[in-house]
Amino acid sequence: MSRRQRGFTLIELLLALAIVGALLAIAFGGLRVAVSAWQRGEDRAEAHQHVRSVALTLARAVSAAYPYRASRSSGPDPVVLFAGTDKRVEFVSQTPPFAFAIPIAFTAVILSLDEAGEPGLVVRQRALPNQDPFDKAEIVYRDPTVVGLKFGYLDDGGWKDTWDGAESKATPKAVKITVGTSLNGRTEELPPITVSLRIAPPQ
Repeated sequence: MSRRQRGFTLIELLLALAIVGALLAIAFGGLRVAVSAWQRGEDRAEAHQHVRSVALTLARAVSAAYPYRASRSSGPDPVVLFAGTDKRVEFVSQTPPFAFAIPIAFTAVILSLDEAGEPGLVVRQRALPNQDPFDKAEIVYRDPTVVGLKFGYLDDGGWKDTWDGAESKATPKAVKITVGTSLNGRTEELPPITVSLRIAPPQ
């Protein structure tokens, strides 16, 4: 009887099964690598899209700043209600980030990075006219994924880290916004976005 007629021996069968198993292991290993790479790509794209969405939302909010004049709690005389530091900006808007249930002509808005308690981006708003519009503004939105937020303010001398509308009697010419977020274990930061503002006419 020839070997072909006898069929495979047990050793040959086991060897064939081992080869098939090895090929399947390699195939599934490659599949796992491909799925993992695809998931990382999806996470990276989602994280980038998120930080871009946050940055554009803040840019639209700040670009709507209006050179509104009113008295602050610190004094009776009307001043330009725009002030900011590198982590916080206060301004008045005709189109606030979060609209009220009824139309409001002007809204006091605060955008800030809170680093204590519940860290993240915090948006506060208060309808105008009102006393102490910024001191009594209420939280309308919080985003804990925002881990970095920096503002810069442009005047004739260049960029500054702070702005005081009462002192300068105007809004800055532009505001620079840098945002960083952490989502799905990935930290993303966009290059600064610069938005121009309406300048308050001299009084």
